[in-house]
Amino acid sequence: MSRTGRAPAPPGALGVAAEPAELLSYLSDLQAWLDARRADLDRLDSAAHRSDESSVTADVVLALTLWQAVRTRTDELVAVWDSGRADAVARERMSQLIWGRLGGDPATSLLSLVDAARLCDAQADQLATRLSFDPHAADVTARLRSVAAGIVRAEDAAHASADTEDDAVVARLRDRLARLTSDAARGADITGPLGALEDDVARSERDLIVATARRRSLAKDRERAVALRTSLADRAPVLNQVADRCRREIADPPRLAVPDVARLGDVPTEPDRLTTYVQRLGAVERAMEKVEDAYTAPLRERAELRYRVKNLMTKAQGNGRAASSTVKAGEDEAREALDATPCDLALARHFTEQLEMLVRDLPEGHR
Repeated sequence: MSRTGRAPAPPGALGVAAEPAELLSYLSDLQAWLDARRADLDRLDSAAHRSDESSVTADVVLALTLWQAVRTRTDELVAVWDSGRADAVARERMSQLIWGRLGGDPATSLLSLVDAARLCDAQADQLATRLSFDPHAADVTARLRSVAAGIVRAEDAAHASADTEDDAVVARLRDRLARLTSDAARGADITGPLGALEDDVARSERDLIVATARRRSLAKDRERAVALRTSLADRAPVLNQVADRCRREIADPPRLAVPDVARLGDVPTEPDRLTTYVQRLGAVERAMEKVEDAYTAPLRERAELRYRVKNLMTKAQGNGRAASSTVKAGEDEAREALDATPCDLALARHFTEQLEMLVRDLPEGHR
């Protein structure tokens, strides 16, 4: 089997609408990669069934799971692309589908389409070597070249993670490759150590891709938490002003405290603590919504009653009831109750309803 080409390089970036020509080229290349990679995986699956290495079964399943995740996300991209009719908003959505998390299966939920495709390539390479299914695997020079390429990809993933420990892992792999290359040049049999290095490189590449995806996911979650915390902190002074106004202007106001998001402390960086912190932020947000509803409802009702009185008096002007001393007295009572500070809403509501009765049209014989 000749090695399938690597997954195509993705266009754009998260939140950026890629150009139509770039998306068309990417979708075409991705479809071709999917077809070729699936054919490779099917042949590798057949070889795994014939092999004595039962340990490769889980790796075959993982590779097929990754392929399926990419396949599913590609179908979503094609649907949004809509045969080239995607506008700027749709193309930005496509960038989200390319660079955002796949979700779904736990094995791929934290990965993007880009990560899943790269990891699928790495898994396929590892399987091909372990099963000796690639005719080039028997060629030491080709195998060394393949290991070097895997180390380069692992190095790229390590640079993306910005973790010195990841860089150290890649450095150790490079040292091992250099020693094996030197031994091979002297004519030594490096078959065993090379096989072990191939496995370690494939495993490291896979782990680094997954770790980078997790770090990126954690960073995005923390960014969203920081943004929500800032939004809630900015919202608190406004709610305090509304609450103070309600307490001044309304009799028997609600007795709810505005939550203080600062009491939660700074946004943590550890995954478990961040999950708990986000849950607490959600509780604070819901509490703020409850407080806002509680304090704005009386103020809103007072404003609505004033508008209602105004409309009732407009009606009275139209049907001739405005000149009635009873209606004038009813209007005075309603407006006095509404203008009082603090305002007794129950009393204001009663006088408004009373005024509504007073301004009704009189029967024909009494006009």
